[in-house]
Amino acid sequence: MKWIGERISFQEDKNKSTFIIYPEKKVWITGLMGAWCAMWLAIGITMIWSYFTLKMTNQEQIITLVFLAFWLYYAQRVGRSFLWLLFGKEMLKINEVGLIVKTATGPYGKAREYFHENISKMQIHQPKENSLQAVWENSPWVAGGERIEFEYRGKLIRFGRKISEKEAKLLFQMIIKRVESQVRKSK
Repeated sequence: MKWIGERISFQEDKNKSTFIIYPEKKVWITGLMGAWCAMWLAIGITMIWSYFTLKMTNQEQIITLVFLAFWLYYAQRVGRSFLWLLFGKEMLKINEVGLIVKTATGPYGKAREYFHENISKMQIHQPKENSLQAVWENSPWVAGGERIEFEYRGKLIRFGRKISEKEAKLLFQMIIKRVESQVRKSK
């Protein structure tokens, strides 16, 4: 297994190329995210307990339910990002048929296959430095920030979560070369 930077590994044989992109491993960010998730869970449990235990007016019940709806949304979003930091990876496989992209948290994830003949306009997507988008995508509670994109049957497909500009360029060059060689083999 060979490496592109610190987070991208790849392996090649004559019929396929496989790439694995791991999330950034910063202990202090993971610790803060874990503490935030624990605190958020404690708040939610307390609010649920209060809703079923305390005597509330109708207005207080409505306010509590609205709060719990927002709480559940952010618990799901940040919880998924936290699990991504701990157990996530993106897997790419290029074979003679197409490009297979799987975003997984642990063993769970769905692989999607994109046929070579339907892939177009593959490019690197790098937001402008110090833009709101760049700051948002680099924040630890956002799992996105994909850097490589292509068009597939009118849809925009993106992968390469939070990889650096240098890693994105190297990965992009390798993918383009592998896709072109696989297309040539299949003809």
